[in-house]
Amino acid sequence: MAAEEENNPSPTPMESSSPIPDDQTLTSAVNSTPIQPIQPIIPPVMAPPVVAPVVPPLVPPVVPPIVPAIAPIPTVPGPPVLRPLAPLPVRPPVLRPPVQQNGEMRTSDSDSDDDSDPGHTAPGSTGEYEISEESRQVRERQEKAMQELMMKRRASALAVPTNDMAVRTRLRRLGEPITLFGEREMERRDRLRMIMAKLDAEGQLEKLMKAHEEEEAAASAATEDTEEEMLQYPFFTEGSKALLDARNDIAKYSIVRAASRLQRARRKRDDPDEDMDAEMDWALKQAGSLVLDCSEIGDDRPLSGCSFLQDGKLLATCALSGVAKLWSMPQVKKVSTLKGHTERLTDVTFSPTDNLLATASADRTARLWNTDGSHLKTFEGHLDRLARIAFHPSGKYLGTASFDKTWRLWDIDTGVELLLQEGHSRSVYGLAFHHDGSLAASCGLDSLVRVWDLRTGRSILALEGHVKPVLALSFSANGFYLASGGEDNTCRIWDLRKKKSVYTIPAHSNLISQVKFEPQEGYFLVTASYDMTAKIWSARDFKPVKTLSGHEAKVTSLDVAGDGNCIATVSHDRTIKLWSSSGVGEEDHHEMDVD
Repeated sequence: MAAEEENNPSPTPMESSSPIPDDQTLTSAVNSTPIQPIQPIIPPVMAPPVVAPVVPPLVPPVVPPIVPAIAPIPTVPGPPVLRPLAPLPVRPPVLRPPVQQNGEMRTSDSDSDDDSDPGHTAPGSTGEYEISEESRQVRERQEKAMQELMMKRRASALAVPTNDMAVRTRLRRLGEPITLFGEREMERRDRLRMIMAKLDAEGQLEKLMKAHEEEEAAASAATEDTEEEMLQYPFFTEGSKALLDARNDIAKYSIVRAASRLQRARRKRDDPDEDMDAEMDWALKQAGSLVLDCSEIGDDRPLSGCSFLQDGKLLATCALSGVAKLWSMPQVKKVSTLKGHTERLTDVTFSPTDNLLATASADRTARLWNTDGSHLKTFEGHLDRLARIAFHPSGKYLGTASFDKTWRLWDIDTGVELLLQEGHSRSVYGLAFHHDGSLAASCGLDSLVRVWDLRTGRSILALEGHVKPVLALSFSANGFYLASGGEDNTCRIWDLRKKKSVYTIPAHSNLISQVKFEPQEGYFLVTASYDMTAKIWSARDFKPVKTLSGHEAKVTSLDVAGDGNCIATVSHDRTIKLWSSSGVGEEDHHEMDVD
């Protein structure tokens, strides 16, 4: 009511100043006009005023005359002098944040009307909180985003196949195109996920369940087929009777050898007359005094391997020409020539018990020879060229490594293949047998060293550490050290008791082609490399003892004589070099032999 009263047009000064003729007229005017309560003028409270912008009116404001309710209105004298009065203070609106009620945002906390002109909205009034078109669009976008979020949550809870073929199959079963133009595998999978979430949201579960049932039926049928295949083609194959006999023989042989080695180690530890440090010092002194004693042209083509007979009186070499030769020691005189392979030779080795030697070739075969040069047997079966070969310590078996990713065990007497062993992901290059005869180690181009138990056929260790192909292996006579060398120019010492690498020797500036422990006690280690040198390392702390320099090309192989006083190296420069000790006197050597 107050607002309506204030909105009524106020009388002009001329009307307010017009004289009233008499009392009757005034009384009738008063009686005909309904008397309304007049709000008293409240003086402003002395508080910090809130200044609101006021638009100055075109006509100066005139306060209407106040007519008392009972007393008669006195006669208005002549035109009074009008004094402009200050406007009433505008009450600032209370701004409150909109409160959500029944899912809608309330834009005003008051139901009162505006105190200002209806056509004009003052700043800070409730007109700013009305829902505009922009607010409605924002609300719609929020609801759409919420729906998309819920859809994504529902989609993430669904099980979607990861195989692209399974994704295509399920799309086909759902009646959707299996692929779109330019669509990739992950995009196709996301599309399937959203389709399944949409169907789930729409309640079309029967269609999904039908697709799941069809898929499960197909999977069960595939499983039955797989089981039938497994029954027809088992994962493992039964070994032959010859392999079982060989495993039993190796077990009996290794038990005796291991007991003898342990008994000898205990005697050296407990006997006060035994001084292992002194023996090692003498062996290292002898190795440090090695000098070039002889150099001989070994073949017309680069040499690839060499091996000493167990007594050191013969040396066998092989070359890329496909010919192996026997040399008498220490004069390095040619004794015989072994011909029979049709491709280049990759390795040669002597038997540890008999006067036999074996050669490996790129023609995928290994051959067994007598020391007089006669050919005895040919071992055929590999699908690719051979790399290194090694005799079992018992002398009854021969191991061959090949580029067909396998290594095989052969019976010397019968020439039968006893074992075909897989386990490397790439070509197998090196092979070595433990001195007890119970273990075999293989290495290859997959940078991995595997240790196998010959008595059970299991892989008991997988030694990881090399970052490039491993090319050479050697077991120490102490029974627990294994040395490996490869293309990363390092030689690693593995402790079989700790099952890890205990030393890493940055041995050469090029790849290591061969490693060999001193055969009797393992007091030192010799490495050959493509940097044209061979080096001797102490087995106590693996520090360098001697560098054997003299070759003019890559050193491909080496071997150490039985007593450790002679080392032979062969190279791509086609020469055989013999390194012999000269710093140790015969008297000291005799005393050590007596001990």
